Amino acid sequence: MTRMLQALAQPDQPVATYRALEAEAQSHIGIRLFTLMTLDHETGLARRCYSNVPEAYPPSGAKEITPNAWTKTVLDRQEVFVANTLDEIAAVFPDHELIQSLGCESCLNIPILVGGEVIGTLNCLHEAGHYTAERVAKAHQLKEPGALALLLALINRDEQ
Repeated sequence: MTRMLQALAQPDQPVATYRALEAEAQSHIGIRLFTLMTLDHETGLARRCYSNVPEAYPPSGAKEITPNAWTKTVLDRQEVFVANTLDEIAAVFPDHELIQSLGCESCLNIPILVGGEVIGTLNCLHEAGHYTAERVAKAHQLKEPGALALLLALINRDEQ
């Protein structure tokens, strides 16, 4: 958490905090692609507020939340979603070809809860088979700093 507290003190907010969270994800579980999404349950949209590959996944991007196995896991049961093959990713994400083109064939999506509601997700992607049971267990350590980053994202969105 020290890295996150140091990031919070920086003037470049909320980006400094997002980058610190990305570094935490890299050190805890390993990532190739990392994005943060806030969820707007009223409009049914997920909005990207950060991406470490902005050319492919720009921070301003939004997508419709479509009911599928992902939403059942992440939104309904509020559990981490793991897909360790491209076929598993393709079953829930229509942009699977872009994901593969970035060298990613596994993903781990961490729901971030505040007040009992999923306010967003941390999305970690890597090579096929990367998100082992051990890494999934370590991913839970990202929930607290993830909540901090996503609350900043929501504050920033409301101020715009």
